Amino acid sequence: MTETAQDNPHTSGIARFVSGLRYEAIPAEVRERIKLLILDALGCALYGAHLEWCRILQQTLAKLDRDGSCAVWGTRQRLSAPHAALVNGTQVQGFELDDVHRAGVLHVGAVVLPALIAIAELRRNLNGREFLTAAVAGYEIGPRVGLCMGPEHIGQGWHSGATLGVFSAAAGAARGLGLDAGKTVHALGIGGTQAAGLMAAQYGAMVKRMHAGRSSQSGLYGALLAERGFTGIENVLESPYGGFCTTFSRSTNRFNLAELTAGFGEVWQTLGVALKFYACVGSNHTTLDALRELQGRRRFGASDVERITVFASQVTMDHVGWKYRPQGLTSAQLNLPFCVATLLLEGDCFVEQFSDAIVADPARMALAEKVDVRHDDAITAKGATFRHMVRVEVALKNGERLECARESARGSEKNFASTADIVKKFDKLAGHALPQTRAEALRDAVLGLESLGDAGRLADLLAQE
Repeated sequence: MTETAQDNPHTSGIARFVSGLRYEAIPAEVRERIKLLILDALGCALYGAHLEWCRILQQTLAKLDRDGSCAVWGTRQRLSAPHAALVNGTQVQGFELDDVHRAGVLHVGAVVLPALIAIAELRRNLNGREFLTAAVAGYEIGPRVGLCMGPEHIGQGWHSGATLGVFSAAAGAARGLGLDAGKTVHALGIGGTQAAGLMAAQYGAMVKRMHAGRSSQSGLYGALLAERGFTGIENVLESPYGGFCTTFSRSTNRFNLAELTAGFGEVWQTLGVALKFYACVGSNHTTLDALRELQGRRRFGASDVERITVFASQVTMDHVGWKYRPQGLTSAQLNLPFCVATLLLEGDCFVEQFSDAIVADPARMALAEKVDVRHDDAITAKGATFRHMVRVEVALKNGERLECARESARGSEKNFASTADIVKKFDKLAGHALPQTRAEALRDAVLGLESLGDAGRLADLLAQE
């Protein structure tokens, strides 16, 4: 610390954990889980490679960039490391398919992996065990910042992937570069001051997809600059004036600094990361699962529905319960009534059910009008861990009333998916960008990462030949 720096026990505590983390200290369960999380994120990125907003970003940056150090996943294109991180992070988050730490309110893989794989590709000195260790370091930090800030952070209008994500990205990149604790503090301080992103982007803007990529890029900048001696805000999280927590909460007390370093080495936030099996925002998944459960008890379809009422937390209601308007595919995938209509009319809510053509689908919009999302004080009172809990009531035209409550969705940390289900999802998504043999080689490399001599091999396999 410099002579003028204020006390930074939490930022420095994070830095000591990140720089000091060793593969052998990570429990076997966490090591196995991180491989599945990585596989899932890379599958999402490969699907995202062909999407319109990702193509625009790829083509725009190609005209600006003459450095081809790093692969744009699922393509033949190559860009500089920061631009590749920006594009690849956007692709991971490109279609609402990627992971989410629900309590910490963060899509973790989309911010950690693009920066970390760029480092592995640039340096070619990172083996699989070191790569896994760095990935865990990144996955552990961002969610803790989210837990510190609480659900009010997103409720106030900040898009958490764009704000919290910089800390995950910087932590993973710093560990990948092997920075000591002092330089890791600066990587976090450089990353943290770049945090930005507005939730209004969810109402149809393509830029919502780019927020994760921008976070990953900011974290990469932080680590690379800190490695060379560039300094950041040493007390970026704690500073009473202009620090991350005070500024982004607009308060001096609506956050809990103790969450930033709570349980290091004992509580692994990596195990709190959930996977998605619907192509829509995570806040919608418990409702969709509840409807599927109700259909399993008593068969009904869209034409049988008189009214559907979803009782949810305040955060869920604000996030996804607004009245649907056809503003673009992003808003279609984020709006709960529209996703309910999609499930009931189409039988699923995955990639095949969403395209630009359905944004103003009259049948889906008419059914969405029958879905009412209401605040339930009792659910909100349970806190951030239960923010996705819902109670769904279905009123059928014949007078029947059906009800189902769900605390967590399929693939969540409390109901994690099987390896077979995750591999099946990866194979389906990766096939949109890579031939089968290459996708299988990538899958095997990820699932056997601890034996990989050069983690940069992942980048090679993610590129089209």
